[in-house]
Amino acid sequence: MGMTMSQKILAAHAGLDKVVPGQLIEADLDLVLGNDITTPVAVKEFKKAGLDKVFDRKKIAIVPDHFTPNKDIKAAEQCKYIREFARDMDIENYFEVGEMGIEHCLIPEKGLAVPGDLIIGADSHTCTYGALGAFSTGVGSTDMAAGMATGKAWFKVPSAIKFVLKNKPQEWVSGKDIILHIIGMISVDGALYRSMEFMGDGLAYLTMDDRFTMANMAIEAGAKNGIFMVDDITLEYVKEHSSKEYKVYEPDSDAEYDEVYEIDLSKIEPTVAFPHLPDNTRTIDNVGDIEIDQVVIGSCTNGRLGDLRVAAKILKGRKVKKGVRVIVFPGTQNIYLQALKEGIIADFIEAGAVVSTPTCGPCLGGHMGVLAKGERAVSTTNRNFVGRMGHPESEIYLASPAVAAASAITGKITDPRKV
Repeated sequence: MGMTMSQKILAAHAGLDKVVPGQLIEADLDLVLGNDITTPVAVKEFKKAGLDKVFDRKKIAIVPDHFTPNKDIKAAEQCKYIREFARDMDIENYFEVGEMGIEHCLIPEKGLAVPGDLIIGADSHTCTYGALGAFSTGVGSTDMAAGMATGKAWFKVPSAIKFVLKNKPQEWVSGKDIILHIIGMISVDGALYRSMEFMGDGLAYLTMDDRFTMANMAIEAGAKNGIFMVDDITLEYVKEHSSKEYKVYEPDSDAEYDEVYEIDLSKIEPTVAFPHLPDNTRTIDNVGDIEIDQVVIGSCTNGRLGDLRVAAKILKGRKVKKGVRVIVFPGTQNIYLQALKEGIIADFIEAGAVVSTPTCGPCLGGHMGVLAKGERAVSTTNRNFVGRMGHPESEIYLASPAVAAASAITGKITDPRKV
């Protein structure tokens, strides 16, 4: 029996000819990633073990992004702690205020993830880099510490689910709608500890931004990772952003999958996930009359330039409804700058939105837009758990940038095709 894309990458990095689902392996890592919340714990474990040197200063990336710019004294102390560690270890890929971004937008932009890589990160949405044909997955801070020290990690080889995408999506339907549709279909534990592998002719209609969004939310279906077949769109992105060597892995023709789903992209409608789980989905025509208090556009899920362009296309020349707060936060400084040059930032501000420096703050209810009791938000982020963005009695509706922007204008969840 052949191997899937994920299994081939794991086998290669473990120095094995073949692996099978459930097998425990030790594999070499191409990148170890952490942020300002998870890295301090990893550094403490690293030091507790008496270690004083990382395995490769070029293969570790630390990105303070969750509570930065520092929201309080504790956040400032955490950032100082890892800043000093990065300096002492001479870590090359340390990105802070001024050059930073939201880690899962920044890492691909910096060319640190390429096809065939094996990546771990002390953040659950590390699965984002599967959009590039890499095996990337979230781990705990202790595993991050071990990875920084040894350049290796243990894995249990996952089985896989195959998603065959076909046909062209409708206007205003994006990767966010597709992945919400899929999560709604299979549930939040439908891919538990399995690989979600995306392929098919429909890939030709998905931008890299669409793919990053979909891979990012694989964890919301319980997946170990999400991964896309590498095509010309992928390679064009890699050529533009990275000088690293890469290797393309394709599934064997006789690769074994637990399940196979055929997804007709042309039939997917704009989709919204209602509180309090990403699988509580409804198509836009079944939403009803839901008034909102806040709109959030950005995050590691939908903070890329393509996302901002879509939102600006709807908001340009219009006004945010009185009483609705709209917060836009680009994924990286470079995205922010490009949006500025294109006039997108002006479009947002003239419409009545505020634009923030890159940060994870609003997504996790950390800062920059925390919700009060009873408030509702439409958000392009990835999670809508109880209390995720603030008060436990607030509500989060996950949606695409198009739906979010349309909703900002009307003050209620709105079909972008009707504004």
